[in-house]
Amino acid sequence: MPPPLPSSSFTSGAEFHSENLTLTLIPGLPDDLAALILAFLPYSHHRRLKSICKSWKHFFSSRTLRSIRHKHIPFIKRPHLLCIFPQDPSISSPYLFDPQNLAWCYLPPMPCNPHVYGLCNFTSVSHDSHLYVLGGSLFDTRSFPLDRPSPSSAAFRYDFVTQSWDSLPPMLSPRGSFACAAIHNTDQILVAGGGSRHTMFGAAGSRMSSVEMYDIGRNKWVALDGLPRFRAGCVGFMVGNGDEDKEFWVMGGYGESRTILGVFPVDEHYRDAVVMQLKHGQVPKWRELGDMWEEGERRQLGRIAIIEDIHGGSPGIFMLDKNDIFRYDMASNRWWKETSVPKRAIDESSVGFVALNSELYVMALYNGADSKENRRLRRHKRSASLFLQIYHPDKKTWRTLITKPPFQQPLDFKTAVMCTIRL
Repeated sequence: MPPPLPSSSFTSGAEFHSENLTLTLIPGLPDDLAALILAFLPYSHHRRLKSICKSWKHFFSSRTLRSIRHKHIPFIKRPHLLCIFPQDPSISSPYLFDPQNLAWCYLPPMPCNPHVYGLCNFTSVSHDSHLYVLGGSLFDTRSFPLDRPSPSSAAFRYDFVTQSWDSLPPMLSPRGSFACAAIHNTDQILVAGGGSRHTMFGAAGSRMSSVEMYDIGRNKWVALDGLPRFRAGCVGFMVGNGDEDKEFWVMGGYGESRTILGVFPVDEHYRDAVVMQLKHGQVPKWRELGDMWEEGERRQLGRIAIIEDIHGGSPGIFMLDKNDIFRYDMASNRWWKETSVPKRAIDESSVGFVALNSELYVMALYNGADSKENRRLRRHKRSASLFLQIYHPDKKTWRTLITKPPFQQPLDFKTAVMCTIRL
């Protein structure tokens, strides 16, 4: 166990002592030792622990807790949690899932704007102990026609210390369905591309190529060099941890569209990727990569999950395409089959795919029975469990977990938004 904190380090800026000097965290133990013990408890249990006593409520709501955990728990060792937004976060609470403890906890809903509704296709990204919700597509009662969705430029940040949402300056360009990534070891977030498409419509909507960066320290959005062409529905991630070799990758998405029989609109999905190199003191520039697969091999990019290299090397880039998992090889600019999911999902289009603790999680709703009749009867019930098939790329092994999610409505991975955070 790490050595106890000096009293000065515990009391510095602590809300616990500023509230009431007579409060004791654990009777019979010095407060610095008690604080160190409590700080190692998983975040997913903090909300329940606050009800134990007044001193614990103050401690688990203070910045002291964050400072102790950051000092004694390296970033890569902090619990890797999954944040799920089942629906519009202004009307439906997001949830945190702790896979190591199989524990769930809810977050408060995002601030509500009475003039807008139906927010979807937004992006969520984590940075430090904050969660960001950016953009999206929504309906605005002040616009005309009322049934036409509009892109949003709104930006919100959730602080896990104060457990509250803050409204941030809006993006320079409203957008939904865009690529987004936080730059490692900096206070910057990048967004690229996007459009106005809403999940209620299978096609249509605008596309854009603009790129901008949010400077967290300056609380300001800055425009950057745009994408080589319009691109929406794309995915973004960072490659490289050093100061000289950081790159922002944008993969897949759609741009132009065509019609079938002159009536039904169909997207033209991209098979390539573009990369922005970020070097200190230089203007970021894009370079284009060729197609990542041959025509006819697949229609579009599947779901992407990134496993960060703890040693600072290139991350593992994985794609879930139907029932198969592929690994991306940068040298050949090709996807190579890694493995197949042991148990095929009933609806392959409604499957979640994320990376947690250097493992790949394939998530689907599970009702505990395989018969078609039972699936039909239970399809819309809240009792459905979450079936997790977990793959370890280094060990080449699979394992499974089943957990009962607390969602009020059935979870649909086609529309749900997810991101991960270390706390």
